[in-house]
Amino acid sequence: MAEPCYIGIDLGTSGCRAVAIDRERQILAEARTALPEPVRGDTGVVEQDPLIWKDALFRVLRELTGQLVSFEPGALAADGTSSTLLLCRPDGTPLGPALMYNDSRSRAEAEEISTVAPLASAARGAGSSLAKLLHLKRVLEPASGTIALHQADWILGCLTGRFGVSDWNNCLKLGADPQTGAWPHWLDHLALETVTLPQVVAPGAALGRVSPDTSLATGLPDSTLVLAGTTDSTAAVVATEAHGTGEAITCLGSTLVLKIVGPVPVAAPDYGVYSHRFGDSWLIGGASNSGGAVLRQYFNDEHIQLLSKSLRPDLPTGLDYYPLPAPGERFPINDAALEPRTSPRPADDGRFLQGLLEGIAAIEAAGYRRLEELGAPPPRRVLTTGGGAKNPEWTLIRERLLGVPVAAAEHHEAAYGSAIIALHGGIPV
Repeated sequence: MAEPCYIGIDLGTSGCRAVAIDRERQILAEARTALPEPVRGDTGVVEQDPLIWKDALFRVLRELTGQLVSFEPGALAADGTSSTLLLCRPDGTPLGPALMYNDSRSRAEAEEISTVAPLASAARGAGSSLAKLLHLKRVLEPASGTIALHQADWILGCLTGRFGVSDWNNCLKLGADPQTGAWPHWLDHLALETVTLPQVVAPGAALGRVSPDTSLATGLPDSTLVLAGTTDSTAAVVATEAHGTGEAITCLGSTLVLKIVGPVPVAAPDYGVYSHRFGDSWLIGGASNSGGAVLRQYFNDEHIQLLSKSLRPDLPTGLDYYPLPAPGERFPINDAALEPRTSPRPADDGRFLQGLLEGIAAIEAAGYRRLEELGAPPPRRVLTTGGGAKNPEWTLIRERLLGVPVAAAEHHEAAYGSAIIALHGGIPV
């Protein structure tokens, strides 16, 4: 008899990835395929045909199931980019392209939302899925019964053949109450009559089993249970296996993103801070404009790796840098005119690099202090993802400034996090 396995799917900006794990969370098989670039245009247009996602999804599932000789998929969950939204008919047929997470054309709609939404609502702003919904409603003039769905919602519907359900992480930027998952009454002022908002459930809630057509197209047995998913960033945190109050996750990518698990939600729109439901806890996050993009203005990856070997993490440079790629910062300082501070530049490139790394680490430490001031717990351990997690000298610098243990996360791929949700039937607590 075949052993059960659990599948996670991540539909990102550049590709679709699927991972299968066993009961011990060991990876059994992986598959991925690239996605074409979204269509871009003036005035903040970034959109994509959802049928591209379905084609990529079925392709990676066929490849994945072809590798699972001794294992049988028991459950599946998926994540997608937060705030990517489309409108579809009840049978799932898209009415047009999806507006991607970084589509920012919905400025007039954001102004309309700002007149009715609470100041702490994550649905405010042109990048929110609610602003995108209002824009699509105005442009497409949908018939009554049209459904608004996020990227993860729609691809999961493609697997079951049933559409109209979302999870509370994706629905945060659509206006759902983060505490209850209910749709608040202030949405009634936005004339959404012809559009049906999805039913909101917890990540990992059962949506049904794969349809017969899906089974034939993907190789998934028709007994495979399809579970509600989450956003890509939340799935990536699940992948790190962070749990419990004070567990913190820093992503050292192009930008610096901080998240910490806390017992109560925290919202501070002025700093771009909001909270996702995370099992029985909350995932509180903020993002600085600083990060790896600044380093690449001065050095390539090979140069950074070479110079890092000569750094002295135990001997601070004294260079008081605030590295930014351009003027402006929102977190942990809210100042749209804040100037980057990366001078004076010493003649020694190694010392200059160390000063930049110390500056980003100081911003990280200030970020966790800011979150604590706003109501989050202090970090007791920091797990690290992103390219910077591989730099041991930077880790020592950060550990000195943060004053808590710092380690690279063993796993940080969103697909792996979605597979864990499939294994546990939700976000582990």
